[in-house]
Amino acid sequence: MKYEIFGGDFPAVTVFLERGESIYTQAGGLAWMSDQITMDTNVKGGLLAGFKRMLSGDSIFIADYIAESDNQEITLSASLPGTILPMTIDDDHHYIAQKGAFLGASQGVTVDMATTNSFWAGLFGGEGFFLQHLTGDGVVFVELDGSIREIDLKPGQTIKVDSGNVAMFEDCVAYDIESIKGFKNALFGGEGLFLTTLTGPGKVWLQTMTAKDLAGRLIPFLPKPSTTTIKMDD
Repeated sequence: MKYEIFGGDFPAVTVFLERGESIYTQAGGLAWMSDQITMDTNVKGGLLAGFKRMLSGDSIFIADYIAESDNQEITLSASLPGTILPMTIDDDHHYIAQKGAFLGASQGVTVDMATTNSFWAGLFGGEGFFLQHLTGDGVVFVELDGSIREIDLKPGQTIKVDSGNVAMFEDCVAYDIESIKGFKNALFGGEGLFLTTLTGPGKVWLQTMTAKDLAGRLIPFLPKPSTTTIKMDD
């Protein structure tokens, strides 16, 4: 599959399709496409699979896009400032991604729901109890927040991450949390009570920004609703 990622901090990806080639996206993922591409909205894998996709941050419905002739193009855009990564999925490379990371994929890729192994990791790990599990065979495009740093963890090597900054990791990596040591650190350090831990072997992708942090920064600048006082005559 040929593709081009462009747009800098506001990225999009254009996928080039020949006759009979297709990709699928979550509902609403399309930015624009050539006129010889047909769209088919459906519940891929059935209602149970659709419900699991919904829990992992995507829609129940997906849209298949099929090229009816050669030299067709379809463009998918990210929903937030950040990074689009193309990932190759095969028997040796499966990934766990944050909720809502899936943007689009070739037909051989399966987007499923992954659950955290630890109750406390689900409660305090910053990603919730449900993540996205990317398996199968093909290419998948994921949208992540901010800039991305890829780290290859050796067996037994652990990295500690602020909750929410974990974007994606290979499914052989162990995901958990640990409490921040020290009363003052926990109370005044600004990082909350817990950090996420990722233990190798395997690759992890960390993001510099989170959607929650971006929303928090923008809220003070949003216009406040005006109030109108109606004076009633005696």
